[in-house]
Amino acid sequence: MGNASIYSKLDWRLIIYYLILVVFGWLNIYSSVHAENSILFDFSQRYGMHFIWMCIAFGLAIAIIFVIPSKIYHGLAWWLYILMIGLLLLTLVIGVEVKGSRSWISLGGIQFQPAEFSKITTALALSALMGKYGFVFKRTNCWLKAFATIGIPMLLILMEKETGSMLVYIGFALVFYREGMSGWFLLAGLFAILEFILGLVFSPYVAMLVLTGTFLLIYFIRNKQVLTGGIITVVAITLLAFLPKLLAVEAIAAKNPFPAEVWMAIVCCAACIFVIVKDLLMRAKDKFMRNLLICYLLFTGFIFSVQFIFNNVLQDHQRARIEVLLGMKDDPKGVGYNVHQSLIAIGSGGLFGKGYMQGTQTRFDFVPEQTTDFIFCTIGEEWGFVGSFGVLLLYFLLLMRILNKAEQNADAFTRIYGYCVASCLLMHILINICMTIGLMPVIGIPLPFLSYGGSSLLAFTILLFIFIRLDLDQWRYLKH
Repeated sequence: MGNASIYSKLDWRLIIYYLILVVFGWLNIYSSVHAENSILFDFSQRYGMHFIWMCIAFGLAIAIIFVIPSKIYHGLAWWLYILMIGLLLLTLVIGVEVKGSRSWISLGGIQFQPAEFSKITTALALSALMGKYGFVFKRTNCWLKAFATIGIPMLLILMEKETGSMLVYIGFALVFYREGMSGWFLLAGLFAILEFILGLVFSPYVAMLVLTGTFLLIYFIRNKQVLTGGIITVVAITLLAFLPKLLAVEAIAAKNPFPAEVWMAIVCCAACIFVIVKDLLMRAKDKFMRNLLICYLLFTGFIFSVQFIFNNVLQDHQRARIEVLLGMKDDPKGVGYNVHQSLIAIGSGGLFGKGYMQGTQTRFDFVPEQTTDFIFCTIGEEWGFVGSFGVLLLYFLLLMRILNKAEQNADAFTRIYGYCVASCLLMHILINICMTIGLMPVIGIPLPFLSYGGSSLLAFTILLFIFIRLDLDQWRYLKH
């Protein structure tokens, strides 16, 4: 089998999906900022610059497939990871602040964002770690290494105040789940989001009530006492719900040093610690119960840290956007302006849209950042529901193709890397589109292959084409 035959085994479907998205994104960038008598190849404008980035991206894609040996990704995965960690650290020192985020490095008038490329090196490092013979996710040392691999760049990116890129790393949990992580971890993540919202919108006490009720139900269901446990849980939570009123009684309030949630935490956590210590001393084998109680303690600590995280970790504009999203504030002319205008633009597109280059909301700058974070609203206004659905369908086909090829590959490194690619793309797509239609706070994250930006386009191209090149290797092995 010659080289021509081998390269005929390239996944052309993935390449075609990529090209359609990139060219479509470029055309929509032009549509959203062009002026009368402007030309598509005006390199002084964003669409002209984006065309240059497209050409560089295409050149990189060709080099990855035809020039760079794929063995380099196996051999240098950890070196590339360490190099990127160093670059992220350097960004904290010499980084340029853009829109409140100190995540850009400027060299000779060109700015690039290391956080975008860190997802590639993290994916390669995870593939090298989890693809080794003997890696079993259920072993403590194995899953600790995996979480540390994503945790270090997450922490550094958070320190750069690049919250959007940091959230993308949560998507690696899907890779962990595929490789053997318990589904309880995913449920715990979703539950943490719920507790965060309850603690903010209502109070820590409401969050504690939901936490206690949920863990009681899990305990009783696990012990096959659904009916009895359900009744006990409802009665217990109902009685606990009156605790704040009891503590508000004048005689008690005068001597009470703590709010209701603190008393509840003291009593419940003391009971948890007592049971854990007793089981350890008696060498009990009920690990599920012990882990359940430990999780209760961790979630209690998380609930009491919500206000600190909200007030001290998040930036002012991020807090304001979350408050608008959760209905704690209504500010359509302030922090809620972007989403408000985005919804108007998408809604005005109707079924088939206003037509290419006919969008008024985006064309006349009613929607800020319509070429980057809010490119989807340009698509919604000019191409309507049909065009938006077409883009989502194309993304769906792209992701399913990556996952399908990853599952078919016999090489563990390639399989895991494929899942990493799909997870990164999925998180970007979900966060960006949900942000655009008001289901998530505005955190600033590009839409893969569509948004303007050299760093994001090059990073997504490298991420995808490394997988295409690795997938091609299975045909080389068959040849020999």
